[in-house]
Formats: sequence, structure tokens, C-alpha cells
Amino acid sequence: MLTLGRCLKLRCPVCGDASIVHRPFNLKHHCDACGVIFKREEGFFVGAIMANVVVTEFFILDIYFVCLLLTNLSDRATLGILFAIAITFPLAFYHHAWALWLGMDHLIEGLPREPSRP
Repeated sequence: MLTLGRCLKLRCPVCGDASIVHRPFNLKHHCDACGVIFKREEGFFVGAIMANVVVTEFFILDIYFVCLLLTNLSDRATLGILFAIAITFPLAFYHHAWALWLGMDHLIEGLPREPSRP
């Protein structure tokens, strides 16, 4: 639960002291505090991309059912709302998907550290 909280705050899943974000849409190579490596081998974050897509799809479905059951919007208005969500939600959830993927990897097998760090 502690790791999940750190990931949702976009902090290092190991120590929670440093941010994992270098700048928008760019992850730091390693944690400034504990030296854990965030950027891994090529293809490591395909799972994070997949998680972002799946969460986006479920979020769109949830909003669709809310619009269908609780509002009286036309089909055109509903599709406009869903289209806007389909564009903005994956961008907003991008860093969180990566952080959660890092957190899962930390819980399953542990994250490697830089060789010069203890």
C-alpha cells in the first residue's frame, strides 16, 4: 500500500523521496535519493503503455454508461465527450501508468540500483 501511494504521488517506489518525472513525458534515469534505476532495457515499459490503454478504455466505458443512464444527451454530444476524454485522459494518466508499472516491478522483483550506490 505504501508503494502504491508513492506511485500515485509520482515518487520513487523504493524510497518515496525523489520524483520519477524529469519533465513532462520524460522519466528520470534514476532516483536522486536512493539510486534506483527507473529507465530500464528497451521494451520494459510496454506494459505501462498497455496499462494506460486499458485504463483509458475502462474510463471511457464508465463515462459512456454514466452519460447513457444519467443524462439526456444526444448521441453526437456523448461521442464528443467521449472523444475529448479519449484524447486527454491517456495524456493525463501517462506518468501515473509508468509509476504504477515501476511500483509493480519493485514489488515483484525489486528495482536495480546504480553500481556506484549502496
